[in-house]
Amino acid sequence: MSAQLSHKKGRVSRPSQTTILVVDDEKIIRELCVHALRDYRVLQAGTCEEALRLYEREHVDLILSDIMMPGGSGIDLLKRVKELDPNATVIIMTGFVDKDVVLNALKEDADDFINKPLNLLQLKTSIEKTLGRKALKEELAIIKRSDELKNAFLSLVSHKLRTPITGISLFLQNLRMGVFDPEDPVFEKNIAMASSEAHYLGQLVADLLAFSQVMVDGAGIIKSPCDLNVIVAEVLLKCREVYSNFSFEIDVAPGDLPQTRIDATKIRFALQQVIDNAFKFSGEFGHVSVKLGSRDDSVYIVVADSGIGIPESEIPKVFEKFYQIDPDNTGQVRGFGLGLFYAREFIRQHGGSISLTSQLGSGTTVKISLPL
Repeated sequence: MSAQLSHKKGRVSRPSQTTILVVDDEKIIRELCVHALRDYRVLQAGTCEEALRLYEREHVDLILSDIMMPGGSGIDLLKRVKELDPNATVIIMTGFVDKDVVLNALKEDADDFINKPLNLLQLKTSIEKTLGRKALKEELAIIKRSDELKNAFLSLVSHKLRTPITGISLFLQNLRMGVFDPEDPVFEKNIAMASSEAHYLGQLVADLLAFSQVMVDGAGIIKSPCDLNVIVAEVLLKCREVYSNFSFEIDVAPGDLPQTRIDATKIRFALQQVIDNAFKFSGEFGHVSVKLGSRDDSVYIVVADSGIGIPESEIPKVFEKFYQIDPDNTGQVRGFGLGLFYAREFIRQHGGSISLTSQLGSGTTVKISLPL
């Protein structure tokens, strides 16, 4: 059975409302849950794969899943969702009291269990408690990390700024001391180095200003009809200018897309972060492809590169603040590690989703989905 929204056909235009995804192969069970959870935005799926497709393109606060389904169990769904988002909240419905089933679910970090046949009061109570715990955990985590984040950011900024300043300063000192011979080819190389570092320093300052503006204005969105093909083309052109010294192969497949109501500034920012990373980590002779299209009631943008890839253990961290991929462990990766964090925040504000797959040494693919 195709996935559907309760109460309304199509996408509900209230992304801020708590969303619950009910996964059960029995339609009557799903409808029973929908009726009991009328205060929430409810999505339905009849299989594990259907649920994953919905989860990837929708913002979901909690998954309520049956344990036994054709084509994949609730444990399989739990495992795969946690791979996409380790902080995902999942309640398992089960008519089994088998100890191994419970242990497997706990091992995969299930948040709660509900026994079948369903007791509607128990169902609502469990969901309210689980969402309450989730909100409390998030709030405590924010409070705990606020000072850490501030100190980490100040340390990161000072380190990032110090590196190019040191290079320029040393060059100027040597120049003042007469170390360089203007006729020596090494002199030209050092001028080029100093110029490059000055350019990078300017980029860092521009990034700082952009992120400070993002932090101030990040809460609200102002939507208007936009052409995503045009926005992607603008972002690609800007990235091509930044990496003009590299020999990239760029493939673009525009989509036959309708006008999409988005906050153009924020979606452009999100795309800039994703596409810039594709260029940055693809090396001098990399390949970057961008594909746009639409499906059902959403549009998607897929950005793929032939770059260094990301270790599997690192993938869950890429959307965290200040996290950066540093394959050579040099500590000199350019940027502040905030781009993907805010990209995900802005996409979620639109009721969309962003997911990432990667293999070390074989490139990375990022998929963005936005509601029409």
